[in-house]
Amino acid sequence: MSGAPTVLREAPNLGTLFPKAVVTGFTKKGGKTLPERTYVRQGVRVDPGHLADYNRVCEFRLTDALPITYPHMLTFPMQVKLMTDDDFPFPLVGSVHLANVITQHRPLRVGETFDLRVHVENLRPHAKGKQFDMISEAIVGDEVVWHDTSTYLRRGGGSPDAPSESGPGERGALPAPSAVWRVPGDTGRRYAEVSGDRNPIHLYGLTAKLFGFPRAIAHGMWTKARCLAAFEGRLPEAYTVDVRFKLPVLLPAKVGFHAEQVGKDWKFDLFDARKPKPHIEGLITTL
Repeated sequence: MSGAPTVLREAPNLGTLFPKAVVTGFTKKGGKTLPERTYVRQGVRVDPGHLADYNRVCEFRLTDALPITYPHMLTFPMQVKLMTDDDFPFPLVGSVHLANVITQHRPLRVGETFDLRVHVENLRPHAKGKQFDMISEAIVGDEVVWHDTSTYLRRGGGSPDAPSESGPGERGALPAPSAVWRVPGDTGRRYAEVSGDRNPIHLYGLTAKLFGFPRAIAHGMWTKARCLAAFEGRLPEAYTVDVRFKLPVLLPAKVGFHAEQVGKDWKFDLFDARKPKPHIEGLITTL
């Protein structure tokens, strides 16, 4: 990062940014540098009604504490703006969300005022292309209370010698599920309503097929949130949750969820309940 941050008066409009992302997908050819720009929104307050809608879609309880995944949704339009700027080297369309790591130092609460900050960093090789990190933060006063790293992959021109990035915790064969969930076919549309992320791959089978998917797929951040909702009442106020996205959840779906406590920490997995195919590998670490 360099220079003064760029202050945004309001959340960027995803309704205009997504069409722009489609257009720039045909013109951006890749590059070697990331923009050294930070977007900031100041004095953000949460709409309790919107929070309640989000909690219902992701199956969190209704409380005055924000779910750890909720601020990600608030920063997502800022991330999309950055990734659709003219100097961003890669098109948004086709970029794959590989991983998401969130650290919460304490819960944010309804009624608090906070700032949001987003920048991109750490362009590096990957066996299948190049990857980079979108960094988002929520700040109260001078304190960073919430930090989010989303790692994206842009396929093409991979580096076979690039070091592989291991997932959270060691995994062997998929475990037996401790719960089985049915994920309705409209989950992508319901999450899109609260998140604003109306990427066509999440909405309908027909629009998903245009991008190579046999059916609509669930949003990765919905699957992470749904897993974390299963832990409510068992997590500390300060923790890190590290998730690696494996195979998409094709809607409708029947998924298996497994959680295992390791000392003060938790490992969890989400996978296809009918076939041994992983969707998410996760690790919750107490701070």
